[in-house]
Amino acid sequence: MPRLVKGGKHVFGWSRVTDRGEIMVPPEAVREYDFEDSDGLVVLPGSGRSGGFGLSPRQAFGRSSLAVVLEEHPELGQLRIPEGEIVEHGGRPFCWTVLRRGAVRLPAGTLAEYGVGSGDRLLVIRGSGLAVGFAVRGPIVDEARRHAELPVFRPDT
Repeated sequence: MPRLVKGGKHVFGWSRVTDRGEIMVPPEAVREYDFEDSDGLVVLPGSGRSGGFGLSPRQAFGRSSLAVVLEEHPELGQLRIPEGEIVEHGGRPFCWTVLRRGAVRLPAGTLAEYGVGSGDRLLVIRGSGLAVGFAVRGPIVDEARRHAELPVFRPDT
């Protein structure tokens, strides 16, 4: 997994958003974040600087400092709302999804809540131990654009 600048974050590569809202999760990230064994992934907002979103296994999310989101929105934590339906907490969007054949799929309206659209190329970043990041902008995305060697992940269609 490359590191773009000395001391910077590691990245997995790029993931292109399909017109059906599918986003490939790099296999290395699937293994590192234990997505294969998850029965639901929480989609959380990215930072104000990088935009996009993060993906976290529901179990890990529920043990983090963000567990309050699941406590105050049990319908999210118990997957009682439709997949990809947004709930707001503190003015920020959260939803859930599952990994299917190495990819997640979110409705266009949900992606728009995270500032993501069809055809976008998202930089997949090793985030905290809680979530892998899918960034749309910011200094790390600008730097990654200068690295043609980064792989681009696309779902099998």
